[in-house]
Amino acid sequence: NSITSTRLILALLKHYPNVQLIHISSSVLNSAADDFYTRSKRTQEQLVRASGLACTILRPTLMFGWFDRKHLGWLARFMRRVPLFPIPGHGHYLRQPLYAADFCRIIVRCLEKPELSGTYNISGQENIDYIDIIRRIRQVTGSRTLLCRLPYRVFHALLRLWAWFDRNPPFTTQQLAALCTRDRFEVIDWPSLFGVPATPFALAIDETFNDRRYSHIILEF
Repeated sequence: NSITSTRLILALLKHYPNVQLIHISSSVLNSAADDFYTRSKRTQEQLVRASGLACTILRPTLMFGWFDRKHLGWLARFMRRVPLFPIPGHGHYLRQPLYAADFCRIIVRCLEKPELSGTYNISGQENIDYIDIIRRIRQVTGSRTLLCRLPYRVFHALLRLWAWFDRNPPFTTQQLAALCTRDRFEVIDWPSLFGVPATPFALAIDETFNDRRYSHIILEF
């Protein structure tokens, strides 16, 4: 999907003069992970660069926010349904989560200021361990589930078993491997560069799950 859709869009844009292109890439281009998603995003960015179109390339890290049907949104819903929430290994895997609302504001600023061309690594400004993210979600959602650490191999085997019964599992063994990589992505001063203040993680996660306007809306797979 990433590669085919990008080829079609780039072919269309070449028919229009003075196109302003903002390409949403991914921080996985700088990751040690090697999976289908990582390979597709690398190919996708190569296609954009080879197109000859003037563009701004943004590489966000793991995002969270309203309408999240996967990632933290799915984890929160799963947490509400189970008495025990499994954590792979020790759970201390560094994450740099990016609030989707902040990223949307960055995109708007790129539209307002075409001179912001180039490639930018848009990482979350706070370094947080995976297990601490889960604890914060449990806190803001009022969940009473207990966190249960499982050995990596056991967790991996359970995901493989799940895949036998679900053709589109929300969490795969490849994603598990990516979670456990020791990636640390570049953190640039994008709040100053784009004039977009970074929302503190504690506030952003509370808005994600407790905002009266949108937090109750769930997008189905």
